[in-house]
Amino acid sequence: MEKNGQSKEKKKGAGLTTQIFLALILGVIFGYTFPTQAQALKPIGDMFIRMIKMIVVPLIFGSLIMGIAGTGDFKKLGRLGGKALIWFEVATTLALIVGLVVVNVFQPGVGLSLPTGDASAATGAAKKSIDMVQMMVNIVPTNVIDAAARGDMLQIILFACFFGVAAAGVGAKGEIVIKFATSITEIMFKVTGYVMKCAPIGIFALIAYTVGKFGLAMVIPLAKLIGSLYFAVIFFLTIVLVVATLVTRVNFFHVVRALKEPLLISYSTAASEAALPVAMEKLEKFGVPKHIVTFVLPTGYTFNLDGSTLYSSLAVVFIAQMYNIDFPLSTQLLMMVTLMLSTKGIAAVPGASIIVIAATASAFGLPVEGISIILGVDRIMDMARTTCNVFGNCIATIVVARWEKELPDEILQVAYAQNYDD
Repeated sequence: MEKNGQSKEKKKGAGLTTQIFLALILGVIFGYTFPTQAQALKPIGDMFIRMIKMIVVPLIFGSLIMGIAGTGDFKKLGRLGGKALIWFEVATTLALIVGLVVVNVFQPGVGLSLPTGDASAATGAAKKSIDMVQMMVNIVPTNVIDAAARGDMLQIILFACFFGVAAAGVGAKGEIVIKFATSITEIMFKVTGYVMKCAPIGIFALIAYTVGKFGLAMVIPLAKLIGSLYFAVIFFLTIVLVVATLVTRVNFFHVVRALKEPLLISYSTAASEAALPVAMEKLEKFGVPKHIVTFVLPTGYTFNLDGSTLYSSLAVVFIAQMYNIDFPLSTQLLMMVTLMLSTKGIAAVPGASIIVIAATASAFGLPVEGISIILGVDRIMDMARTTCNVFGNCIATIVVARWEKELPDEILQVAYAQNYDD
């Protein structure tokens, strides 16, 4: 009887997911109705994002050390990394193909009247380029404290991997460090819980600001581009879910339900980091072992940017269509190979997608000024591709756990039952 009373009491208040969803809707209404006041809310949204970012570095550092040292078997760790990279490569290649198919079928750039706007932002992006050799060199940190201060995830992950292997390698002497990393991780999850209580307020402010600043005037002319991207993301995730279901025999309907909170956070904030702590927590609750979650998910945030990859291929062809430039299939396939390389490991680069699009467009003789038009609605599209990035990495984590036979059917049945109760 007491249990029933407690569960009824629990259900009286709206859950965090419901609060976030309501904040999203109310933010849109407020931003549209009171655009000037909505733009003044930007500092509140920025504070929420900063609170999230302050969690990410210690959480990833602690959880990676805990996951690597906790695995103990380094052959197993190598196998885990190998399987994760195989899935990442398959998923990102599929994302590129879906982006190309959708942009060729819907042709969102055809017939678009070009505004004569300021192209300085596009020119600035074009001047930057991604030097693959230098990027490989930059993965190695010269100062890990500096890397943490800048939030350079590639450098942090590399150092944490070395540190975790070394901590396990020294045996009993390293146990105190491993326990410390475990404590740090648990504390950061607790901090995440506190920060998430502010999520509805932060999300309301972010969405209200976005709608208040850009309004519908910017969206309507490029509605076909936005619609094409959203369709491509949904189509891509549907294919990935079907393939993952066939490969793992996991009911991904329950996975979507379990991950609704981090997915809503990633969509409304357009920041992958905002969803990372919550996604890790939800995957562990779903039954995925901690050492797999703490290794695969942060690695995926660097090497498995499905949404950003899909967007890059779609945007480059969109620019060609917009300027009525012949861009044959053979050239598009060559561009796809280029993007396969240039979109790997660029998570730490600010404005990475725009830089990749600018560099690729320039390499294939397309007018880079076209990016200035895309930039007007980039925030709206960023929400979709960020959600795709987060969900793609969560799927990858579950797939690897099943391949490793560390998410057996018995645990899944319990997860399904708990998810149904929730």
